[in-house]
Amino acid sequence: MARRKNALGLDIGSSSVKLVQLRESKKGIQLANFSMAPLPTEAIVDGALMNASAVVETIQGMVAAQKLKLKDCAVSISGHSVIIKKISLPAMTQEELDESIKWEAEQYIPFDVNDVYLDYQILQSRPEQGQMDVLLVAAKKEIVDEYAGVVREAGLEPVVVDVDAFTVYNAFEASYGFPPGETVVLIDIGAGTININVVSNGVSTFTRDISMGGNQYTEEIQKQLNVSYDEAEAYKRGGEAGIDADSVVPQEVEQVMAAVSESMASEIHRSLDFYLATSSEGRVARVYLSGGTAKVPSLARIIEDKVGVAVELIDPFRNIQIDPKVFNLDYINEIRPLAAVAVGLGLRRAGDK
Repeated sequence: MARRKNALGLDIGSSSVKLVQLRESKKGIQLANFSMAPLPTEAIVDGALMNASAVVETIQGMVAAQKLKLKDCAVSISGHSVIIKKISLPAMTQEELDESIKWEAEQYIPFDVNDVYLDYQILQSRPEQGQMDVLLVAAKKEIVDEYAGVVREAGLEPVVVDVDAFTVYNAFEASYGFPPGETVVLIDIGAGTININVVSNGVSTFTRDISMGGNQYTEEIQKQLNVSYDEAEAYKRGGEAGIDADSVVPQEVEQVMAAVSESMASEIHRSLDFYLATSSEGRVARVYLSGGTAKVPSLARIIEDKVGVAVELIDPFRNIQIDPKVFNLDYINEIRPLAAVAVGLGLRRAGDK
């Protein structure tokens, strides 16, 4: 039986769309396609599609430019419309769980259970306590259907809808593997949302979305320096890149960016403190950052200082073969941390659970 092809990984973020196509064979995983295109500001706000036609056009343009024949794709959602909870239930069989999950879920999610798609995974059984731990994921139907609709309108077929936190998990597992007995924290920092996923012994034990991201830098620069959005964005990128040959980044930009990094690091620290206070897993070995905002130079250092744990940027291409004749390696090196969600999606296939 022929192995099913990997789906296209389509990461529809709030500032850009990233598209990854991977080929898996006996020789390993190869990068077949990668592209990235910016979205107009406010096209997506808090995970909601405000300007669906702009998103459709962007995806169509990318598919046409890459001359892609494959239609199956995997997309993901995050933000307020997704709830991820680890819950403890009395030990039961898979069949019993299938029947009772809707009723159990009602107690844990703030939405009407009929308005969400539910998924769950048994994490571990604790027969001695007659209990089991289940990871419950609920996503608002309205948002899932909206994303699926945009993808279909762009001429693709959404065969997998995932959650950002788990796509980074997939990318990390393929690149690094999860060391047994260790707790690592995967943090994806996009333009509008920070996803935190604490993985202990290979199992997601705590996830949280924080409504903060790269837009905070732009907004603060705009406010403090009294400049337009586009100027602020240019200053931020100058600050991100260190020094740009032509543009002089005012000293205040560095100060504003450091202040925003501080408040982001404090939020992340607070979440991890909460996790450590409520969990028996013990200390965190390392923190890995992904997403566009992970490239802000001061951020990793400030998080490291606050949390007191080594922080590094994820390289989702670490185990993926990239042909230098096909791809510009300088460009790929630039965007590595930005590609984690897209790579995690590109590892999926139609029919995956």
